[in-house]
Amino acid sequence: MAAAAELPHPTADRLELVEVLAALGHPVRLEIVRRLASGEEAFCGEVVPDLPRSSVTHHLKVLRESGVICQRPQGRKLYLALRREDLALRFPGLLELVLGEA
Repeated sequence: MAAAAELPHPTADRLELVEVLAALGHPVRLEIVRRLASGEEAFCGEVVPDLPRSSVTHHLKVLRESGVICQRPQGRKLYLALRREDLALRFPGLLELVLGEA
């Protein structure tokens, strides 16, 4: 597995609506996005504390590869952030609609 620093994050212009919606369509991933909606970076263990590690890895990979979140390593921790600005530029109003903020 690649080191966290080497994990690919798609650029904003490469975000695809189908992939973003598929990532947001799973209840666990939607809950992760809700927890990151404040805009603050959060440690992985704070966002998904009650899931098996393999499930967490899978859900975060789907969110990252679709462009919904970014992951940033710091020491032995992995920090997550919602890519709110990139998503808003590419799909205006989508996050607000999905998160019930509209």
